[in-house]
Amino acid sequence: MTSTRKAYFVGGGIGSLAGAAFMIRDGGWAGDQIVILEAGAVMGGSLDGAGDADRGYTMRGGRMLTTDNYECTWALFKSIPSLAQPGRSVFDETLAFNEQHASNAMARLVDNRRAKVPVASMGFSMHDRLELFKLANADEASLGASSITDHLSPPFFDTEFWFMWATTFAFQPWHSAVEFRRYLHRFMLEFSRIETLAGVKRTVLNQFDSLVVPLQHWLEAQGVHMVTDCTVTDLDHKTENGQFEVIAAHCTLKGQAEIRQLEEGDLVFLQNGSMTDASSLGSMNAAPAKLKKAPIGSWTLWEKLADGRPSFGKPAAFNSCVAQSDWASFTVTLKDSAFFDQMQRFSGNEAGTGGLVTFKDSNWLMSIVLAHQPHFANQPADVQVFWGYGLFPDRIGNFVAKAMADCTGAELLEELCGHLRFDLDTVATANCIPCRMPYITSMFMPRAPGDRPLPVPEGTKNFAFISQFVEIPQDTVFTVEFSVRAAQMAVYQLLGLTQPIPPVAPHDKSLHAQFDALVKALK
Repeated sequence: MTSTRKAYFVGGGIGSLAGAAFMIRDGGWAGDQIVILEAGAVMGGSLDGAGDADRGYTMRGGRMLTTDNYECTWALFKSIPSLAQPGRSVFDETLAFNEQHASNAMARLVDNRRAKVPVASMGFSMHDRLELFKLANADEASLGASSITDHLSPPFFDTEFWFMWATTFAFQPWHSAVEFRRYLHRFMLEFSRIETLAGVKRTVLNQFDSLVVPLQHWLEAQGVHMVTDCTVTDLDHKTENGQFEVIAAHCTLKGQAEIRQLEEGDLVFLQNGSMTDASSLGSMNAAPAKLKKAPIGSWTLWEKLADGRPSFGKPAAFNSCVAQSDWASFTVTLKDSAFFDQMQRFSGNEAGTGGLVTFKDSNWLMSIVLAHQPHFANQPADVQVFWGYGLFPDRIGNFVAKAMADCTGAELLEELCGHLRFDLDTVATANCIPCRMPYITSMFMPRAPGDRPLPVPEGTKNFAFISQFVEIPQDTVFTVEFSVRAAQMAVYQLLGLTQPIPPVAPHDKSLHAQFDALVKALK
């Protein structure tokens, strides 16, 4: 007998797409029992990629990947077929690509003389080493809601290690000490190779085209209902026998209000909070607009649900200080190879092999990365695309007397060429699209136990959270893995599945990894 149960995923990010796949692959659900409700025009959430050669390409960001970690992500994508290489999975395709295009950054840090900064040494003093060791070995409970600066002295933030680690993972000194500690453990293998980014793996194209599109294609083939332009504004619920149960979803679908009533056995998965809420794009001639969080959206919905329910977390811990959670990015589309050619001569890296180039003396702490080309599925052969970002968008530039967040695309290129000492003619064909993201590192904000809910909070019957704002022991936010793992945990728990979820790989327990990290710290 065909089941009439339904599962509703609120938000169309990678977590919801992965959750739908787990329900089908591991839970035995039919695709047409699953509905994904997305407020935007396309699926993928923060894992986006859009545009064309004429209008310019855009990516708000790109998440770092490794194959030493990301256990749940790659286990999923081993079962998702590649669209470009029949007979191969997305994982197989990605692995083969990285065997051909290994990372070996030769210009990881650049100073204000346009000189490559030596990075064989991490630049630590003995005091820095002792403080870092103490923080790495502290108990999370003792760290509480403290920030990184509560544990590391000012000179630490001028070390080569900090510039490389902070820009690789987007940490700020005022961010969560607990999260920083987790990164030190989760990515211990990267500690010993942070100067070359040798552990970083890339998708064949941008992550939207390489991960979201094939996963969405597979889900559509299974019959999953993907509803765009649909904002869930509220969830009706009841509590019986101490069990919280969602009974209806209020939606605005293409401008029209509707209510979706839930039946017995239906499930709801909510992407609570959004790192890219209130993000905006500019142009060559205009800076991105300054937006505030949406009056209806994932933050607001989470705030409604969490009011009076401590087990649902505290959204205010993450979204209350834009000045501590924002940065700006930009995507550059070029119609000649002049910039890429000069960057290759300067850095020593072909595009796709170098990783981030960070200008350590930049007031904005600007970094750029040149991916292997093409970077978009519809990108012409004579077009090149690169991405960059700055961690201090409120500061005045070194070459442009404006805050980064207030700059047009043309002004961002002027600042970039100033750091590189490139003539502006190098970017004469460029279309630079800036992006402002006020909540992009909100998940890094200092937090206390209980500020993040469990994927399935205690006392819930048919409801789960899947996002960067849930609590998963040992794992690290601001990664695709965190979203995928949260979705797998939520789906398995609500479906009562007992098969094991891939554990977080304990690289930090490896004596070899510990020794390599110690040797690197002593250089």
